[in-house]
Amino acid sequence: MAAGIRRIGQIAITVGDVDRARTFYRDVLGLRHLFDAPPKMSFFDCDGIRLLLGEPEPGEAVRHASILYLDVADITASHEQLAGRGVQFDVPPHKVADLGDRELWLASFRDSEDNVLALMSEVPAG
Repeated sequence: MAAGIRRIGQIAITVGDVDRARTFYRDVLGLRHLFDAPPKMSFFDCDGIRLLLGEPEPGEAVRHASILYLDVADITASHEQLAGRGVQFDVPPHKVADLGDRELWLASFRDSEDNVLALMSEVPAG
């Protein structure tokens, strides 16, 4: 493989307030918190990929992240659970593609720092 790259090992999201973001990712999304590190960084496990939430360096602006697509087994149940925790969905669960024997469904929302995230699920065609 070119350059020896095997997989994504870590994804970083710049946040305006790491304490607020930690609470959202840990308590609302339910990701497993790994550790915090100075200055103002918090790390989570997302099935073997480390997610870093960190405040920008002094003098730098907060940059919004690429969209993180969070794979779930049951998008309807996950949507209901997160909505029950106060997550405001921009777009509710809906089919975006027919993949033959299954369908791709998405539902988008924003985190505590206004970054776009989405639930995704491949469900049996029907």
